[in-house]
Amino acid sequence: MSQIVLSVTGVGKRYTKFGGLFSRLMQWAGLPVKPAYEYWANRDISFNVPAGQAVAIIGQNGAGKSTLLKMITGTVRPTTGHIAVSGRISAMLELGLGFNPEFSGRQNAYMAGGLMGLSGEQLDQLMPGIESFAEIGAFFDQPLRVYSSGMQARLAFAVATAVRPDVLIVDEILSVGDSYFQHRSFDRIRQFKEQGTSIILVTHGMSDVRSLCDHVILIDKGCVIKQGAPDEVVDFYNAMIARKENEKLDIEQQRNEQGWLQTRSGTGQASVTRLSLRDQDSDQVLAAAQVGQKVKLVAEVQLRADIPELVLGLMLRDKQGSVIWGSNTWHTGQVQHGLLAGDTVEFVLPFECTLGPGSYSVTTALTKAETHLDENYEWSDNLLVFDVINVEHTQFIGSTWLRGEFQINKQEAA
Repeated sequence: MSQIVLSVTGVGKRYTKFGGLFSRLMQWAGLPVKPAYEYWANRDISFNVPAGQAVAIIGQNGAGKSTLLKMITGTVRPTTGHIAVSGRISAMLELGLGFNPEFSGRQNAYMAGGLMGLSGEQLDQLMPGIESFAEIGAFFDQPLRVYSSGMQARLAFAVATAVRPDVLIVDEILSVGDSYFQHRSFDRIRQFKEQGTSIILVTHGMSDVRSLCDHVILIDKGCVIKQGAPDEVVDFYNAMIARKENEKLDIEQQRNEQGWLQTRSGTGQASVTRLSLRDQDSDQVLAAAQVGQKVKLVAEVQLRADIPELVLGLMLRDKQGSVIWGSNTWHTGQVQHGLLAGDTVEFVLPFECTLGPGSYSVTTALTKAETHLDENYEWSDNLLVFDVINVEHTQFIGSTWLRGEFQINKQEAA
């Protein structure tokens, strides 16, 4: 069993406001006094993080994620509960936190490294690597006040990860960087994880959560409302967001025999009653498609109420939950208008199977407009699961098959 590097037990944080100075003095003296106002940013939160595991903390803005991280790092004291940490924590909570805008990037790196417990000699040895990873060129010796937010993020991440920590906490800071730096940063995070570092990630990027994390904790109004496997919690979170935007939505979850989690939400005014993958020529229903085969997705939609506009969306995901492709009839200019209760509409999407060998799922969405946040009639995650096999094409790896062969140009020596 893996060592527990972080244990959070019954943690809560309460902020209070008293009616006047006398009331506050009584409170400081330990006398019972009722505050004029109190607010619980977090309440009764418990979870463990084993060594080498990546945990995502997700939730809407104001849910209490940042307060929880500040308690874990020790910058805020919990009102209730207990937090135990084994090993060294490196945290990136707020952009530029602890940096001096008048100091250069190099000076800030020395200052921040010292606060992390690194000696001057250690920092001298690490500084070339920090400068190289940050990739901000001559700005490394310029005042921080002339940096863009992306440059500050590069510097902060390079310093925080100069030495592999036991626990790395990242709170949305990477979202301000460019895609190239985000890619490099997540590569380093993955390397740390493989080497035994535990990761705590707060992000709104659900694709990062699915690809990197082993466990997900969903927080709403300061409390944990669900935690578990990434697909289960992320799908529930997406359905929860839609439910908040659309009243009277139900959320149902169940895991099928192949291990795929099926999450269904919506008003039920329209429903996909049948979804199948078929061969384009024979119309045969397929459980497995071949690489390069011409296939089609066929969705039959039943109307249970009069609907002025109907949009069908389809999304393909691989076994890890990464989105391979997605679109809807809003983007293709094929919105259906004036549908009545009892109507049936069949949608057919023909395509060439350019997917790599593996298992894939199809998610469907029935909405009024571009997204399910406007009017969610039905959202069904992983409604259809199918396999792709490679029978007659050259062996390759990855999720995409490219139709083509190498061209080789050879020049003989004179």
